[in-house]
Amino acid sequence: MHFPATGGSAMNSMAVGVDIAKHVFQVHYVDPESGEIVNKPIKRAMFLEHFANRAP
Repeated sequence: MHFPATGGSAMNSMAVGVDIAKHVFQVHYVDPESGEIVNKPIKRAMFLEHFANRAP
């Protein structure tokens, strides 16, 4: 496994934008495979679970 010279880990990073609202959050990011901008609504109750289940 190769680690960058900056001392970081082998995890991928991705910028994610989040628009917060009372019941639904809008999550925005660029899909790394297709390059498409993704705009995904996520209910407040599922927000933490969505990010906890993402691959590192």
